[in-house]
Amino acid sequence: MAEMNLTLVTEFLLIAFTEYPEWALPLFLLFLFMYLITLLGNLEMIILIRMDHQLHAPMYFLLSHLAFMDICYSSITVPQMLAVLLEHGAALFYTRCAAQFFLFNFFGSIDCYLLALMAYDRYLAMCQPLLYVTILTQQARLSLVAGAYVAGLISVLVRTVSAFTLSFCGTNEIDFIFCDLPPLLKLTCGESYTQELLIIVFAIFVIPASMVMILVSYLFIIVAIMGIPAGSRAKTFSTCTSHLTAVSLFFGTLIFMYLRGNSDQSSEKNRVVSVLYTEVIPMLNPLIYSLRNREVKEALRKILNRAKLS
Repeated sequence: MAEMNLTLVTEFLLIAFTEYPEWALPLFLLFLFMYLITLLGNLEMIILIRMDHQLHAPMYFLLSHLAFMDICYSSITVPQMLAVLLEHGAALFYTRCAAQFFLFNFFGSIDCYLLALMAYDRYLAMCQPLLYVTILTQQARLSLVAGAYVAGLISVLVRTVSAFTLSFCGTNEIDFIFCDLPPLLKLTCGESYTQELLIIVFAIFVIPASMVMILVSYLFIIVAIMGIPAGSRAKTFSTCTSHLTAVSLFFGTLIFMYLRGNSDQSSEKNRVVSVLYTEVIPMLNPLIYSLRNREVKEALRKILNRAKLS
């Protein structure tokens, strides 16, 4: 009987939201609408930055890559989630699950690094304004973004290999919207200490390391702002509000999802949080950076005026 219960898993069955069949169609339509808004909003942001010369500053160069990452990692998960809702469950072969895990974590890791680099950009703009242009040259920007991609690749390669050398046995049902680490760990059996340690160590170089860089950058920014007249502080700090909003939303959900113990994991809460960081936040980012940014709004207004005249 023990041998029967330890049958190795060769495919996974995603069953998120299938316990509410009456909600399948409304959720499908809602998530599809949000996904389309995510694609359109982030594509619009990328095109806007490429077309308007005023938006060729380092901050917007990083923002265009952030928008591209949001498109990528939403596209890894949301179509799969729509299939689960439409078919009341979806089976994934072991290799496809591993590929989804790798790509989602790769794009998500780069998102973390880009938000950290954007904090560094704000630090230079506010604390080293005379050196800002000379430090963040086009070559420097390309090097920083390339470094983010390479660091993300190395980290996620180790985490993916470690995660998928674990033994999965017993049930193959994942009560989640895609193949991610917390639900996968619930299916493991046998010795997993070494793999889990490697996953944790290399994950530290993503979320905590990015958060430290953001916190240190904003600590220097706050110190610099305290040195200027009180009447100008709010206006000066307002240039950081879009980035701080995006950081708070993104890292807040990641902390809730990944920096808790397995004993605190609730399937229902995890599904809600996963919808936030795979659908809601990528959809909101273009709005956050456009509604609270005068230069982006001005660039959008110019393009709309050109369209009217033509």
